[in-house]
Amino acid sequence: MQSQRQLRVGELVRHALSDILMRGGTHDPELDGRPITVPEVRMSPDLKVATVFVMPLGGEGGDRVVKALARSARGLRGELAAQVRQLRSVPELRFRLDTRFDDDDRLRRALAEPSVAADIEGPDEGESGRG
Repeated sequence: MQSQRQLRVGELVRHALSDILMRGGTHDPELDGRPITVPEVRMSPDLKVATVFVMPLGGEGGDRVVKALARSARGLRGELAAQVRQLRSVPELRFRLDTRFDDDDRLRRALAEPSVAADIEGPDEGESGRG
């Protein structure tokens, strides 16, 4: 569980990075003109490392986008420093692909399988064993 301070700084970083990426603040051809969503930023307890979860629009080429962002991390960190003056020091940026939506779909499909659905619903009302 993150502290209030980690959550607050994570949101500052998330908003700033979203703005930078929307404006095309990177100089990487892999990222130019590609819409990228930043759903979450998790800060380390000492606020020195920001794990940035990203998802390209449409979900295609996620691994390439993460690699391109990692290459651009130094420049993005500089842009971040210029945009967010409230931070004492600018955190190191580590990018990860956000797979929560894929995980949710997998879970939904697993729960919809007949064998799992039968276990979830339990025995029929008439078979309660009371008499």
